[in-house]
Amino acid sequence: CAGFIKVRLKFLNDTEEVAVVRPEDTVGVLKSKYFPGQESQMKFIYRGQLLQDQARTLRSLDITDNCVIHCHLSQSAAAALPDPIAAPPEASGATVSAGSLMIPVIMVMLAVIWYCRINYRQFFTAPATVSLIGVTVFFSFLAFGMYGQ
Repeated sequence: CAGFIKVRLKFLNDTEEVAVVRPEDTVGVLKSKYFPGQESQMKFIYRGQLLQDQARTLRSLDITDNCVIHCHLSQSAAAALPDPIAAPPEASGATVSAGSLMIPVIMVMLAVIWYCRINYRQFFTAPATVSLIGVTVFFSFLAFGMYGQ
């Protein structure tokens, strides 16, 4: 064990693996030793910095015994991008999710409640009207904040 250091490789799911390496080993050697075949997909982060230079030694990066290197296995560029030729024509349209429709639906509901407030005043008390004004102002700021960017 003389001349070796232990480096903790921490993954996104909070699991850890202990790597026994030499301080003279490079980032590329560490990747190829512990992640064979996945070197190009593996990203190392140490002290908030992405370790991109594969030729840098662990000593030059101030990685010492029991340091933590965060590991992220990214998808390959070819697998992450869909094939435009193989994609069906229906998939090329814009997708609509329920989250993107929440603000417009709430604004339409507020408009209907305001219509009822104006035409059926006898059913709305003063606290209900004040609450309706507050909710309208809140959602107006929310809508302008989201769509005004």
